[in-house]
Amino acid sequence: MFIARVRGNVVATQKVTQMTGRKLLIVEPLRVSEGADGLAPTGRSFVAVDSVGAGQDDLVLITQGSSARMTEGTNDAPVDCVVIGVIDSVGALGKTVYRKSAEC
Repeated sequence: MFIARVRGNVVATQKVTQMTGRKLLIVEPLRVSEGADGLAPTGRSFVAVDSVGAGQDDLVLITQGSSARMTEGTNDAPVDCVVIGVIDSVGALGKTVYRKSAEC
């Protein structure tokens, strides 16, 4: 599993039947960093199927590989990356490095 930030979405009007109606997100994995924010981008991006209703700029938990097909909504689809949670807070380096704002 990885922590990632939602950076955008993908729209594909032509796709295999098993992907019809699935929301696709562009996610950027993050790493723990000693920097000011405590979390830093890795410079990579993935397309992930959204199984939890995540939105732009949310911090999310993603899983890849065969585990991505083990959710109730993706077990019949050709997916390799899925959002399995929206993160409320992250504690690392002895402090809270992320807390979802009350406005969200």
